[in-house]
Amino acid sequence: MSESFASLHESLRCFGQMHLLEGWESLPSTQQAKFAAQLRGIDFSALQQLYQKRETASHSLNLNKITPIPVETVGSASFASEQTRGVGHEALHRGEVAALVVAGGQGSRLGFEKPKGMYPVGPISRASLFQIHAEKVLALSRRHKRPVPFLVMTSPATDDETRVFFEENRHFGLDPGEVHFFQQGTMPALEIATGRLLLEKPGELFLSPNGHGGTLTALAESGLLAKLKDRGIRQIFYFQVDNPLVSLCDPVFVGRHIETRSEVSSKVVFKERPEEKVGVLALVEGRKAIVEYSDLPIEMTKLRDANGELQLRAGNPAIHLFSVEFLDRLTSRTGTSGGLTFHIARKKVPHYDPTTKAVVTPATENALKFEMFIFDALPLAERWLVMQTLREEEFAPLKNAEGPDSPQTVHALMVNRAARWLEAAGAKVARTPERALPYPIEISPLYALDMAELEGKLPSGFEVTGPTYLTSSD
Repeated sequence: MSESFASLHESLRCFGQMHLLEGWESLPSTQQAKFAAQLRGIDFSALQQLYQKRETASHSLNLNKITPIPVETVGSASFASEQTRGVGHEALHRGEVAALVVAGGQGSRLGFEKPKGMYPVGPISRASLFQIHAEKVLALSRRHKRPVPFLVMTSPATDDETRVFFEENRHFGLDPGEVHFFQQGTMPALEIATGRLLLEKPGELFLSPNGHGGTLTALAESGLLAKLKDRGIRQIFYFQVDNPLVSLCDPVFVGRHIETRSEVSSKVVFKERPEEKVGVLALVEGRKAIVEYSDLPIEMTKLRDANGELQLRAGNPAIHLFSVEFLDRLTSRTGTSGGLTFHIARKKVPHYDPTTKAVVTPATENALKFEMFIFDALPLAERWLVMQTLREEEFAPLKNAEGPDSPQTVHALMVNRAARWLEAAGAKVARTPERALPYPIEISPLYALDMAELEGKLPSGFEVTGPTYLTSSD
């Protein structure tokens, strides 16, 4: 027995995990080495502490401490300010902003067994979500004559396919050196009854993603955060891959973030109905926070202000802007009392039992999973900003195969926005007597990133009389 394996053996014995070595001798030497490396990467002491907290109720919200959060609304002075817009443009001109897309999930709920970012969402072009976002980054880089680093967070389940997809598509015109892939972290699952680590198969732990909060820790652990800081990146724009309408690195948002010296800025869409299942930004004990809809009593979601508006209406579309300085400070203390903490969830986890040498499919919850949430970072910010964005302009989440947030609803939102932009630019767009759009319309980010750019490019007298796709000649 080698010295390193003896040390691992002793660690497993001390923490009651010797079952992991059952059948060790039957594993090929390459698998033994891989499994040993996987086990050495586990912090058994930290897992033991988490397991001991399994019966401890998570911190419950004091509903009396939740109040509406101040929101800078569309039409306010900051939106109309050319100075604010100029501050954002200058930050992009100086190359101080990077774009980070969270793309660790599969498209299973869409009936698409590939990384969700590969889903063909363009109403006419069938462009993938990845292509649409990459073209926004490319258009931004061209506009400001400085590359915008594109940070693509994957997961063990999506990393290989995502990298190959970008390579096959020549990184959608981006410089490959400006596309940075990094993997979300994972956590093992523990058996509720015993605290033992579960196995996926012989010689391999069952691992699951460590939550969207793991994006921030993975950014630091990969070394990418330090490289960006050394390069002079000062702000990181965070968004999710399933929202094709998001306005990447919007200069007004960036500018206001910088003017207010905000550490974490967030866009919000106002809720349309009290029962809408979306987290809301609010003040919790005076700190910026996101409150899950499931944590709010229905009576509280119905409360209205003097103007008849919902009091807690600042819905979260997962569009944030983080200062690199804040992320550096946050991730350097993760794991202490000041950083992101793990939330414990009870789940049904099929697993391999090394004693019976069979796969167990539990009928009830049998395992503990551990996740970090990105909204736990928000209350740690000393300075913050919340800005409204219009739902029809910037929020079209793609989540389900049918019904709400499906390809059908996303296509409609994309087409309707394109039509509004064209009409605002002076184009004539065919509509039915009921004002419906009889033809699909799509505008590539390479043709126009926003309504102002479209107005400057569109030929005089332009008309939409059939399916229309505006794209760059490049």
